[in-house]
Amino acid sequence: MEKPRQDWAGLASISFGFFGIQIGFALQNANMSRVFQSLGSSLDDLPALWVAAPLTGLLVQPVIGYMSDRTWLGRFGRRRPYFLAGAVLAALSLLLMPLSHVLLMAALLLWMLDASLNVSMEPFRAFVGDMLRKDQHTAGYAVQTAFIGVGAVVGSLFPYLLDHLGVANTAPQGTIPDTVRYSFWAGGIALLGAVLCTVFTTREYSPEELRAFGEESETHTDTDTGAALAERNGGSSFWWIAAGTLLALVTERLGFKKEVYLLAGLLAGYGLLSYIAIRLARAGRSQGMLASIVGDFSGMPPIMKRLALVQFFSWSALFIMWINTTPIVAQNFFGSSDPASAAYQEGGNWVGVLFSVYNGVAALAALFLLPALSRRIGKARTHMICLLAGAAGYASFFVLKNPDHLIFSEVGVGIAWASILAMPYAILASSLPQAKLGIYMGLFNVFVVIPQLLVATVMGSIMKAFFPGQPIWTMAFAAGTLVLAALAMTRVKVPGEDGSASAQA
Repeated sequence: MEKPRQDWAGLASISFGFFGIQIGFALQNANMSRVFQSLGSSLDDLPALWVAAPLTGLLVQPVIGYMSDRTWLGRFGRRRPYFLAGAVLAALSLLLMPLSHVLLMAALLLWMLDASLNVSMEPFRAFVGDMLRKDQHTAGYAVQTAFIGVGAVVGSLFPYLLDHLGVANTAPQGTIPDTVRYSFWAGGIALLGAVLCTVFTTREYSPEELRAFGEESETHTDTDTGAALAERNGGSSFWWIAAGTLLALVTERLGFKKEVYLLAGLLAGYGLLSYIAIRLARAGRSQGMLASIVGDFSGMPPIMKRLALVQFFSWSALFIMWINTTPIVAQNFFGSSDPASAAYQEGGNWVGVLFSVYNGVAALAALFLLPALSRRIGKARTHMICLLAGAAGYASFFVLKNPDHLIFSEVGVGIAWASILAMPYAILASSLPQAKLGIYMGLFNVFVVIPQLLVATVMGSIMKAFFPGQPIWTMAFAAGTLVLAALAMTRVKVPGEDGSASAQA
């Protein structure tokens, strides 16, 4: 049996919830630096405050992926319970964020918001693979990317539109402007409503139906993974622990920023978890969550490993942009680095417009450019070209002087963003075991999160040492990492393209 082919209405229903989720992410990405600085944070402290977002994704997504692969709640389904639970918590976080009066409250709510968004988002990636035939994966992820782009446009434009409607865009130091306050409240309502639409308009395939479609057994895969884990990684856990310990000692010795200790702790922590997982597998307990997650991570298919390197460099550039665009535009294009000034807040609103431009471009590129280009030259070359377009967009920040002209920069960024959201997932969904899409999509997110943690912990030290008070130089790093991502993409061989018969290089 084959899965039924979905029409455009079906494709839209499957991914419409992502429209609301991305409104939440857009409000977070475009406004949290502004919120933190309005509540008294300095420019140097922004990366440390932002570290909550990627850390929660690192911890939450593999766990949710593992759990959703094994969930079936009758008519409530497999992935949809996680959509709904995450959306309720994320909406609550958005409603409470504007009420923050101290930096700690805002940081804790950012942690809760990002964790909740990840609980909703991770199963959506696997949901496309669950619901669609392989020949519709590219179309499915393109539609999802289009909703992501439209949702981000709406979320990014909220403060700008409210300002033009006469809502106060400035506030005394220690409080959040009304434009941001009302935007977060509207965003929370929109997020919950969009996810509810997907929950109530879709029906998931039951485990029996998935087996009829040829989905493989979970239990057999888990047992093999656990046994292979114990055989392959007998001593590797100690190397991870040693690497974390060494990084902590170097940080102490050379006086790096304290946030680097977080990276050291993550390395050592993974080593410890790996050791525990290996012991469990050798004791015959290979089907538990820990052994399964660590085993699947260490035994990723070759195509996933190569795409992971591409993701690492791609998301390094994106996180640099999200953290630094507001201070860059305010300082270099509006002439103010003071968050309490009208010029700075005007620059913050313009960043919302710029972010809406790149997300709008991404929505259009996902529907029209990516499918046509991938049919003509293949998914791998399409992704490479789009990444180079993004690098050009970042580099243009050094050439342009008029803030209006930054719209042209965002066109290149938007093309790259569309491809980053669609192409790697379309390649993976057609190349991975369908019964384990949840856990593999969750583990793939590790390579979205690790670069963000590196940027949040290391970039501040680099900028403070070499470019103090000049955040625009972060755009040079962003452009360079996208070029590296494009070069790494040359090693990814997609089955069926250029005569390739397998996922191996």
